[in-house]
Formats: sequence, C-alpha cells, structure tokens
Amino acid sequence: MFDTFLDELQGTIQAAGGEELALPAEFKECHSSSGKSSIKNWLWAVPGFRRWRVTRLDAGESLQVLNSVAYPEYQRDMPLMGVDLLWFGAKSKLVAVLDFQPLIQAESYFDQHFKGLKQLHGTYPELSGEEAMRSFDPHQYFSPWLLFCRGGEAEASTSLPKAFNAFLNCYWELDKQSKPEHSLIAASEVRHLQIAYDLYSAERDPAHGLFKSHFGKEWADKFLHQFLFPASEGPHA
Repeated sequence: MFDTFLDELQGTIQAAGGEELALPAEFKECHSSSGKSSIKNWLWAVPGFRRWRVTRLDAGESLQVLNSVAYPEYQRDMPLMGVDLLWFGAKSKLVAVLDFQPLIQAESYFDQHFKGLKQLHGTYPELSGEEAMRSFDPHQYFSPWLLFCRGGEAEASTSLPKAFNAFLNCYWELDKQSKPEHSLIAASEVRHLQIAYDLYSAERDPAHGLFKSHFGKEWADKFLHQFLFPASEGPHA
C-alpha cells in the first residue's frame, strides 16, 4: 500500500545528500512469530538534520504503516517533520497525519516556518479534517495546519499521493530557507525541546501497543525507547 510513498520519501532524502546509517539487526528488520507481519527501519544522516528515521510495517491485507520523523540540527529551530500513514485493510480505512511539528506554539514561530503548510492545508480540504487527535494534545507538537484524514480507498489512491508529494516538497523548501542565523530559539533550547518531544511521544504513542501485538513486549519496549524516541531512554548531559 505505501511502498511508493516510501520510495518517494527516501528518494528525496538521498537527493538531499542523505546517507543510510547502520542499525542493529533487531531494528533493521523484524518478523512476527506468526510470520504474518514484518517491520523494516532506516536511519539517515542528512545534511542539516541530526536524525531522520523511517519505519515501514507490512502486515499484509490487515495493516500497512509508514512512519517517519525528521529532527533538524539544534542550530536551526525549524519544526520536526512527521509522517504517519496507516491502512486497515479489513475496514478499508485510511488514517493519515502529515505535519510540520512545531517546537513551540507562538505566532512569530508559525509566521516564520508555516506559510507553506498553511497553503497546503487550504489546497487539500479532504486532508484537513478537524477531528481531534485521540492520543495527543493537538496544541502540543502539532500545528494548526496539519494534514489529517480518516478516509478510505478514494483518499488513499487520489488525494493522498498528491498531498504527500506536495508536503515533502514544502518541507524541503523550508529546509532550504532555514538558516541558523534566522532561528528564533537558541540551540540549547532547541535541544531541550527536541528531548521533550521524545519524552512526550514515548508516553503517548499509540503505535507502541500495535508493535507489541505484532512483535512482543520486550522488542516493542526497546524499539520505542532506543529507535523511535531515543531521547526518552536515559539522562541527557
């Protein structure tokens, strides 16, 4: 379901000079005990970013997932990039979340970084649902212009591919425009806010239960804290 999206995302990462980093075998690829589902992960070193991770879960017709988060370098206060696509085959149900995840909720910050996403939000009304996020506070680490959809096959095959392409292009354009000297937030505070993002997300991420159901609690716990949100695992000097 999401392989073309994965290829597009990683193609743009490579075009931007991204280099794939080595991962422990247990995180690089894992298969469920039933053999019905598998998960693959990538970690990229990208100029201007301190960390960029990608996850692809394939459980056949029952479930498909594509997730990615990009963490800009601390010297730049630009928002994180978040992608979360889920397809529940039995119900033909799509859940899509695409957002520039803000470090702070301030008008000056939005004015600097969110003009492009705000335009996209108006361009794709079918992906601009106002339904509340169920596991997260929409006013913390989410923007007012996130592209959010609970749809079906129509959205998955028509509007989502176009919006996904436009979303990636918009974020890369923001990346080009973002300079350390333009940052409104000091690098030390950006670091603190990115750590807080990992702590907050590790507590609330509903995908943890999903990973646990497919790959077991021990693996899911390690995956949550060591790969998805590594700043949640221990002290930070």
